[in-house]
Amino acid sequence: MYFLSSEERQFLLKGLLPKTREMNVVDELRGWNWNRPPLAPVYDLKLPLYEIAGKYCPAGKDVYLKRVMGMSGNLNFLMIQGIVLHDVMVEIMTKAKKLIYTMGVSNYISIFSELSNNTYEIPGKYVKLLDNNLELLQKRVTFLWEFEARNITARIQEVLSHQPYIGEDSLAYHALPVIMEQKLDGSFLGMSHYLSSDAFIFSEPMILDLKFDIKRDFHRLTTTGYAMVIESLYEYPVNIGCLIYPQFNEDGRITLKKDFHFINEELRQWFIEERDEKMRMVFEEIDPGKPEKCYENCQYLEECNEAGK
Repeated sequence: MYFLSSEERQFLLKGLLPKTREMNVVDELRGWNWNRPPLAPVYDLKLPLYEIAGKYCPAGKDVYLKRVMGMSGNLNFLMIQGIVLHDVMVEIMTKAKKLIYTMGVSNYISIFSELSNNTYEIPGKYVKLLDNNLELLQKRVTFLWEFEARNITARIQEVLSHQPYIGEDSLAYHALPVIMEQKLDGSFLGMSHYLSSDAFIFSEPMILDLKFDIKRDFHRLTTTGYAMVIESLYEYPVNIGCLIYPQFNEDGRITLKKDFHFINEELRQWFIEERDEKMRMVFEEIDPGKPEKCYENCQYLEECNEAGK
């Protein structure tokens, strides 16, 4: 999912990166200026990035119900699917790296075999909530594992074909340069101390985020938030985001759509406005009311309707 094709890599290196050198982002919107307005948080509280960036509820009522009213909501199929499929990606990538270190470069055939013959088991706490959707999700888990196993195998083979004397550590880095679930402290910008970005590739400087959903404009707020947090911690600019939208086909194929985008001033301002508005709502316990139209898969749909009576 996170690996770029040769065409995408060329697009990044020859198309996007040169344009970022010309992109004008005012310094006060860079994460390293977290201690000054408008980035400095006004309220003394921390919000998870997904609550700031997630605008499935246009009014932000979901954040109010959770943070002010203490409601937990109900997990639905789409939420469980997202959690499980993200876990699949973390597990197979981590397992591949472990196999390289434990089995060694000379046993690369055994690494491929071991990776292909393994799979992911859906946690029991989700199984009982899936009902009739269990078979569908298990099928998608299998599709995804096989898809990634083939991709990882191809990456390792490509590196080995160019570097006959490579060692384990170098092979893991060059073939699988993705940091999964990178832990970030977002507290400088008023976010949680324990953020986890889906993936970050240092050799291809951009934030990647996997969305098992249809494309939505506010999804870019997620990559924007992570970019600004990285800037606040490491003080170097992050200008490019990539949202990845997998689509499962009945014949076992997975097709991908990737939304490459610049993390520009407009997105940064939008993110800060969302952060400030939701912080104020929680800190001052302001009920935003129900939106004109509710997201049909909102986990707080029942609680929201009950609270509105």
